[in-house]
Amino acid sequence: MAFQALTIAGSDSGGGAGIQADLKTFSALGVYGASVLTAITAQNTRAVTAVEPVTPEMIRAQMAAVFDDLEIGAVKIGMLGGPGTINAVAEGLARCTAPVVLDPVMIAKSGDALLADDAVAVLRAKMLPLADVLTPNLPESARLLDAPEAGDEATMLEQGRALLALGPRAVLMKGGHGSGVDCVDLLITPDDVLRLSARRIATTNTHGTGCTLSAAIAAGLALGLALPEAVRAAHSYLQAAIAAADRLNIGAGHGPVHHFHAVWRNV
Repeated sequence: MAFQALTIAGSDSGGGAGIQADLKTFSALGVYGASVLTAITAQNTRAVTAVEPVTPEMIRAQMAAVFDDLEIGAVKIGMLGGPGTINAVAEGLARCTAPVVLDPVMIAKSGDALLADDAVAVLRAKMLPLADVLTPNLPESARLLDAPEAGDEATMLEQGRALLALGPRAVLMKGGHGSGVDCVDLLITPDDVLRLSARRIATTNTHGTGCTLSAAIAAGLALGLALPEAVRAAHSYLQAAIAAADRLNIGAGHGPVHHFHAVWRNV
């Protein structure tokens, strides 16, 4: 039986983030990927030029179709966009017993907004309590908490614990938006803190890093790994994908990471 995971996210026409990045990640890590589209975006490595939400009814129908037939081992949630979408996804997850990885997507790599202002409170109230692990970057954590962006590890830990109090079973605070030669992530649970550090890689080709990391965690959970092991494996996979990103040379802006760095022989 194939290991199976579901991504619930928006489509990236440029292929570097969103549903496309998630499915590439699942495939690269040996997991069969199913998908529920929440929005269609017109975007490339430089900008998001249009966004069209999928109706809540269609989101519910997609989720029902997947859960009726597939044995989903983990769910990754990305771009939700607005309150109607958030409510539809929350309702659809009522029949799901698999672990949920929630990436609170708010802003694209290009700087374009992907979550409406009136949706932040709904996301906080409806989705955070459903998450087995929440994976915010520093700007997302600050926006969820209505707080200044964390500038050091102590504040990252403090904000992670504040997010933990809102309902998720674990919080992975991602330090990619921080400064310094090393990038530090903190996996925070009620009982422990796991610190993951990697040397910051000098590249502008980082489109889809957040999507890829959360999808890789979901893949690990679908494969039966415990959360700390799934996060460690995902962290290593993403670092290698970033290190190989310049070999792809896709687009004129922030290019994607190399999801198939370990598979493609010619690139």
